[in-house]
Amino acid sequence: MNDDVTTGGIGRRAVLCGAGALGAAAVAGCASQPRRAQPADGLRGKEIAKTADIPVGGGRVYADTKLVVTQPTQGQFKAFSATCTHSGCLCNRVNDGVIECPCHGSHFKVTDGSVAQGPANRGLLEYPVQVKGDGIVVV
Repeated sequence: MNDDVTTGGIGRRAVLCGAGALGAAAVAGCASQPRRAQPADGLRGKEIAKTADIPVGGGRVYADTKLVVTQPTQGQFKAFSATCTHSGCLCNRVNDGVIECPCHGSHFKVTDGSVAQGPANRGLLEYPVQVKGDGIVVV
């Protein structure tokens, strides 16, 4: 079949190329948005860390829940998936303001989970949290 055949004045090639451009624009638009995850039912309402255990400017990895909790500034707590977006390895430590993956060297910022160093090209998923008493709870 000829790709240049038109139906209703628009060629199939033009439609396919336009759809490709729209898809690329949609993906590009999503890339700059924060990657927020809806908490799994098992996490919602669960205390995942104590505020005293999370250093300012750093964080702590919790392998049992596959989460990393950070405190970018005094009193501001964040929770991210500890699963690296490059190859699915578990990030294993927080050091000098970044969350580190031991497998291929990806680093993620403690402030927003975005990529600080590749090979990962997508940030970590963020989970909404709040402080309740001395605990950090997924909401």
